[in-house]
Amino acid sequence: MKIIKIILLVSISLSANANLIEKAKSLGLRAIPQNQQALAKIIDPEGVLTPERIELGKKLYFDPRLSKSSLISCNWCHNLGLGGVDGVSTAIGHSWTKNPHALNSPTVYNAVLAKRQFWDGRSSTLEEQAKGPIQAQPEMAISAEMLKERITSIPEYVEEFKEAYDENVTIDLESIASTIAIFERTLVTPSRFDDFLNGDITALDKEEQEGLEIFLDKGCVACHQGMALGGELRPFELAGKYKFRDVGDFLKKDMMVKVPTLRNITLTAPYFHNGQVWELSEAIKEMGRIQVGYRANMNARSKEELDLKLIPIVFKEHEIEKIIKFFKTLDGRKPKIDYPQLPRSQKSTPHPEEK
Repeated sequence: MKIIKIILLVSISLSANANLIEKAKSLGLRAIPQNQQALAKIIDPEGVLTPERIELGKKLYFDPRLSKSSLISCNWCHNLGLGGVDGVSTAIGHSWTKNPHALNSPTVYNAVLAKRQFWDGRSSTLEEQAKGPIQAQPEMAISAEMLKERITSIPEYVEEFKEAYDENVTIDLESIASTIAIFERTLVTPSRFDDFLNGDITALDKEEQEGLEIFLDKGCVACHQGMALGGELRPFELAGKYKFRDVGDFLKKDMMVKVPTLRNITLTAPYFHNGQVWELSEAIKEMGRIQVGYRANMNARSKEELDLKLIPIVFKEHEIEKIIKFFKTLDGRKPKIDYPQLPRSQKSTPHPEEK
């Protein structure tokens, strides 16, 4: 009899797990595919990724000579050893200049899964996004002309571009940024959460599943959805004013803000567009205070079944603890990246400039 009871309890538990998976999917959450071909369709729909281009893109990503001062690489703000961020509130660039809008550097991991890039969502592709920081004066500050002269003065880079593309390749801002983006497309980090959504009903423990359920029922999934658990434009400050809204000048009336991904969220403090919140528990509370959630039907199996009465989200301490436990399941398996040995500069390579 005892064995039968145990079997029944296990069966009920497994059924509940399967129901939670179904619920999460119906409310808009998507897993990173386990199948490499399925993943390739998402991160490489045009079939541009090749080993040669990825390796060249990695070198360019880590090369500080892509900046005017020859000090700042893409990895400066998007450090792959630090969750893809720089770990400071405000991005710092050329001549130790802080971002004039007090903007925080978002993670580069899983950026390919987002539908928009930059906090204001002005770019829709990684290729377009990569061109911005290279030229921006408070960031890498290099001109398109100097960039081209730097890279084309280095014979090894010229040969690698030819090998990655063809003999007639044009080496300029466009091709350099596109090649960096090719490397960035590989920075996808599947996690235990993906294992769970992909059918491994034991991938999350009881409290982690409870955290996921709270996340769904409180309506957080209204913005943090899809494969990126974010990455789209949404209105901000719907229930109240963000308490650090006056740090920087980014916020405007009725402004749409890109929803940051929750993947690897425990690694990417500080939080919000201006990086003013350092504790994940405080960030959750602040979102509850300033955003508007859905009074969710606890048994909802689709967006249509949610009660759309808008209310501020109120989190209890035990709920926050369980949500954080769920967030930890989003810490992904990072691709192994060996720091590249960069080709040497030549006499003709433009020297660094401080101003």
